[in-house]
Amino acid sequence: MKPNPQLETFMAPYNSKIQGLAMELRDFITGLVPEANELIWDNYNAVALAYSKSEQLKDAFCHMALYTHHINFGFNRGAELTYTPIKLNGKGKLIRHISVKDLRSFPEQDIKKMIWEAVGISEKRNGELKTKQGIPKSIVMSISEKKVRPSSKT
Repeated sequence: MKPNPQLETFMAPYNSKIQGLAMELRDFITGLVPEANELIWDNYNAVALAYSKSEQLKDAFCHMALYTHHINFGFNRGAELTYTPIKLNGKGKLIRHISVKDLRSFPEQDIKKMIWEAVGISEKRNGELKTKQGIPKSIVMSISEKKVRPSSKT
């Protein structure tokens, strides 16, 4: 799936390292779960992308949020994961994440297993997702008027 054309504009304030890392993580997710839709928010404090077999955030299994020096790669129902060889951060009821600064330190094999478990949790919550087939889309969900973004691309 090609990214929504607006995604490049949303990521423009970030340095090339963060932009490249975001696209590599995006390729990782969409390569693993090619039927997933990409839901994009150009939020106040970050550009956020969620991946869901539907067009709804409630069905999302993982997400990422771009910040100046790192990307949070997370699981929407991370507190429910049983396979957690990686310490996930977060104190809320559901969402858990890791901070990613480069692909060298990204625990790809463990994250793959965690994504598949997260997809299973999502499908268990919404049985229609097991059989739902369609052309995946990259969809802009919202754009905040006010934004906090990196002041330079260093």
